[in-house]
Amino acid sequence: MAPTLPQRWMARVHAALYARSGGVVGHNAGSVPTLVLHTVGRRSGTPREAPLAYGRDGSSYLVTASNWGHDAPPAWLLNLRGPGPSSIQVGSSRLAVTATEVWPSDPSYARLWEIVNAVNHGRYRRYAAGTRREIPVVRLDPVDT
Repeated sequence: MAPTLPQRWMARVHAALYARSGGVVGHNAGSVPTLVLHTVGRRSGTPREAPLAYGRDGSSYLVTASNWGHDAPPAWLLNLRGPGPSSIQVGSSRLAVTATEVWPSDPSYARLWEIVNAVNHGRYRRYAAGTRREIPVVRLDPVDT
């Protein structure tokens, strides 16, 4: 199941406010730190934006491909697998990133999952309970330029 229309609408408004305010509005969405992931549509080639709750592990940014607990992965995860460049906006900073998917079979998964689940006030645990798919944590590492 894809995100609902209200979920998509809220994500678009959030990303637009974040961008237009230079990261002043939207970085802390309801006490949850939020970044905007910028990808390129894998089929369309169109720039895409997704506001995502994030945690930190050293210099890495951690996001969760939960898709609000839907059975299909979020489009942004599929776009990250494509050839286009990816970047994040964190507050007023924009960083080129590389992405690594961390799955439950990885020994570091449980630790990383707890970081992002805690930041998002336990919502990811609820999302995971409502879907049949495994939900990866995605490590976004800044690229040295």
